[in-house]
Amino acid sequence: MIIRKQAHPRAALIGNPSDGYFGRTIAFTFKNFAAIVTLFETPEFRIDPGERDHVCFDSPHAMIAQIRHLGYYGGVRLLQAAVKRFLDFCEEEHILLHKKNFTLRYDTDIPHHLGLAGSSAIITATFRTLMDFYTIEIPNPVLANLALEVETIELGIPAGLQDRVAQAYDTPTVMDFDKDHMEKNGYGMYTPLDPSLLPNLYIAYRTDLSEGSEVAHSNLRYRFEQGHPDVLDAIEFWKDLTLKAEQALKTGHPEKLGPLLDANFDKRRTVCSVSDGNIQMVETARKTGASAKFTGSGGAIIGTFENEAMFDRLQCELSKLNIEVLKPIL
Repeated sequence: MIIRKQAHPRAALIGNPSDGYFGRTIAFTFKNFAAIVTLFETPEFRIDPGERDHVCFDSPHAMIAQIRHLGYYGGVRLLQAAVKRFLDFCEEEHILLHKKNFTLRYDTDIPHHLGLAGSSAIITATFRTLMDFYTIEIPNPVLANLALEVETIELGIPAGLQDRVAQAYDTPTVMDFDKDHMEKNGYGMYTPLDPSLLPNLYIAYRTDLSEGSEVAHSNLRYRFEQGHPDVLDAIEFWKDLTLKAEQALKTGHPEKLGPLLDANFDKRRTVCSVSDGNIQMVETARKTGASAKFTGSGGAIIGTFENEAMFDRLQCELSKLNIEVLKPIL
């Protein structure tokens, strides 16, 4: 028996980074890249290392190049933590599991550390293989929570729910993280959105601008918890933008989305530190007539464009900065 499951990168369309602060966002997954986890029954339990886990190199410089690109930690720890959290969940829920052993291996081509939720894609794909292997169902809101807990509880990595919700539902999703609802139910209010309602979208990324979300959120988290007025106002601003975006899409006015995306990023600049390289990427995209904002914490942007001529200009100008541009496949 061979089980192969996948999960895709996440693009935060609007409202981020309010998702970690009882805010409201819209996000979606796109199929241009994937994290794939394969499971097959074996006499012993084993996790095979992937490309990110290699410890043999042609030279010390080759090792350093990989560290700069992928960091010190590979994907094996993600699979280990996902299996542990899955088994703990089944024990907590008194779900009886068979005793068969298996081997897990993973592969991913999702660009790393660009705010595209590559790590949570590996985790979500792992959960899907385990659910299939043990023939159990986990509701999407619970699946998103478990995927988050793999990083926050098991691995101690600061993270939010938005990425995991988008990957659990695997479709554009409106997410309302209302505090009262979250505290009562353990998860937010999630509403799938028809992908056909979205306008022309592009995603652009530049790997040398990558930065972990924990870096971007550390100071913002502190100021939020301290009740700084500028941060609290920004959260409300992003929540309102999401409501306006949802209304525009559902009423057939996708052309209104671009200015809302721009406003999302402009507000972010007032409360978060943004590197010159990231600002240049956003401003270069905007000069072509497109809108632009971060998909996550930096290194990748998302925006709207009017037509193919504008997309061609966008590709041309961003390529001068060694920036890749793609149309997300929904």
